[in-house]
Amino acid sequence: MKCINCGTDNNLKDRTANNGRCKQCNHPFAFEPTTMGNVKITDPMFSKILADISGNNTLYFTPKQLLYFLDSRIRKKGFQTAGFLGTYLFLNIWVTGFVGGITSAFLPNSFLVANLLYQAATIFYLFNNTKSSKLTTASRKVSAKNLRFLGIIILVVGILASLFVFNSFPLFSSVVILGMLSIFLGTRQLGKGVNLPQEFLVTQSYVDGWLKTWQQINGKIDKVLPAPQEQIAPASINPDVTAYSFDRLVVCDSANIAQLLIANNFHFENNCAVLSVNGYPQSIFETTMEMLRRNPNLQVFALHDCSPKGVSLVHRLRTSENWFLNSAVKIIDVGLLPRQILANKRGMFVQNVAALAKKSTELPLEVRQTLSNEELAWLDAGNFVELESFSPQMLIKVLRSGISGSLNLESDDSSMILIGDSGNDIYMVESFG
Repeated sequence: MKCINCGTDNNLKDRTANNGRCKQCNHPFAFEPTTMGNVKITDPMFSKILADISGNNTLYFTPKQLLYFLDSRIRKKGFQTAGFLGTYLFLNIWVTGFVGGITSAFLPNSFLVANLLYQAATIFYLFNNTKSSKLTTASRKVSAKNLRFLGIIILVVGILASLFVFNSFPLFSSVVILGMLSIFLGTRQLGKGVNLPQEFLVTQSYVDGWLKTWQQINGKIDKVLPAPQEQIAPASINPDVTAYSFDRLVVCDSANIAQLLIANNFHFENNCAVLSVNGYPQSIFETTMEMLRRNPNLQVFALHDCSPKGVSLVHRLRTSENWFLNSAVKIIDVGLLPRQILANKRGMFVQNVAALAKKSTELPLEVRQTLSNEELAWLDAGNFVELESFSPQMLIKVLRSGISGSLNLESDDSSMILIGDSGNDIYMVESFG
């Protein structure tokens, strides 16, 4: 492992002999991958993750975004085609020779039986990978493709061997069944591996602990955001400022996302106010709302998790006296919406909680009527996706794209879909990223 302070490569013997410090500059290592179990983190890897998520230390991020980002990097080290092929060929020979040799004393055709059992076990392993919550969508797709590839190998090699080497019909039948089964399962799972529920490989408490250790050794990370603080007392704002308004308002369903956007100066760079639906930042909430209500051409952008609470955000903005009840303001639902997730072929980090299934079925009728049957089935199953599963760069890009697309809402070329009645217009962004 290389030292991030001086770049010297230290092997395990070096690190152990120097009590976890660099042999060259004596700088402590924050991680020792050999003691971390299945999830192995190195100092250079963690340093690269911090640089990437912050855009080389230019963007603020939340601890939960770091959890998702780190988890994604770990998963990307999962199943790859080249690694599978080499391992498959090696074990194909080794298992056949080892198991077949042991059983040859009492099992006729032991080497053939051992090889067929190995092919069946490999098919079972790959099939389980296509459904695994521990792998990324990309890795599950690779497993499905490898299932089809394996099926072709079994058919070609197996049929030739059964006809011209062993002249055996039972062997011919076995390899055809295994090969066709592998191809069938791979083809079927290739279309099912997108947006399946996933589980974290690490927990937030682990990441928080790693952050604490890292900062003790390498100094404070300025771009990681603390939990949003409630400031009840109204802030003092210059009357000259309050005389103006904003052209746009971004409403988030969580204070964490609102804080993230504000910390990254999204409001300044895009001439918009940023608030959370629960009133963050509390110190300027009422004053900001007074300013916003003075603009008859105000556009409101809703940014939320894909969850029962999230998809009801627009409905709350339309029906709450604290927001825009009896107002003709245009509201653009940027997302996340179930249809955006279902249409995304690259896959998102979908989670599943049984308690959310009940909350979904209890959504107001007005909300459920805006969703398709497929979307409702997805939500009613307890699925959800959090905005914090996306990097700061991605969230800012998506929101900017939504604002840009709102400039021609009435045009036939608009990327927005009208889902409200005339005079009560609600628009939806078709895709999220």
